[in-house]
Amino acid sequence: MTKSRTLLLAALGAVAVFGAMTAFAQKEYKSGIVFPEPAVVTPGKSDHEPPSDAVVLFDGKDLSKWKGGEKWEIKDGYAVVKGGDITTKDSFGDYQLHVEFATPEVVKGSGQGRGNSGVFLANRYEVQVLDSFNNKTYFDGQCASLYKQTPPMVNACRKPGEWQSYDIIFTAPRFDEQSKEPKVLKPGYVTVIHNGVCVQNHFELLGNTSYDKPPAYEKHPLKQPIRLQNHGDLVKYRNIWLREIKPLEGKKPQ
Repeated sequence: MTKSRTLLLAALGAVAVFGAMTAFAQKEYKSGIVFPEPAVVTPGKSDHEPPSDAVVLFDGKDLSKWKGGEKWEIKDGYAVVKGGDITTKDSFGDYQLHVEFATPEVVKGSGQGRGNSGVFLANRYEVQVLDSFNNKTYFDGQCASLYKQTPPMVNACRKPGEWQSYDIIFTAPRFDEQSKEPKVLKPGYVTVIHNGVCVQNHFELLGNTSYDKPPAYEKHPLKQPIRLQNHGDLVKYRNIWLREIKPLEGKKPQ
């Protein structure tokens, strides 16, 4: 075979391979699922500001959206825990919740007696608030734990008196509506970002976060209020907002 013929065959082979690759690349995969167009949401100007579709639960001015809110002291754009727990007047199912808090700058006590409060999802699943900066306690009770169920993966606490943030993704449990017993069809899940650090990653709730008994589910409606705890410490809260979340549902092909 002549050299020119060899070169010609090699060139033709390369063209054939390139053509096959091009044809393969042009076969775009399409699921056939027809999705609705995602809604446009304008983000806040910073990570702390609520996006355009958020429900603002506390803007630093009043706690009118909370039962018992009149008991807490409001000043300088924040609320100080006093006089009992407070719960939202409205109820929510699956949501993204942003909460900012600060434990007392003047340190008193130790362990669970230092900067203690809590964010109760569905009024019963507690994300612990505590001063865990150089403060030892049981790990599944420190700041950002799912109380008595799991510790945070890391301790991301700031110093006492400094403002901190929780960004919480909560998926409420689903129960069998026909069953008299609390038959769980789907457990609840919680993700917690503490000061920008993921400390709980889609944790599967085991049930209520009780102090004096093992976790167990109690049947409840999908939508429940959010509760902030008074544990006797002057914890501060500010800038609380929530986004209800719902996945887009597409129509699958026949």
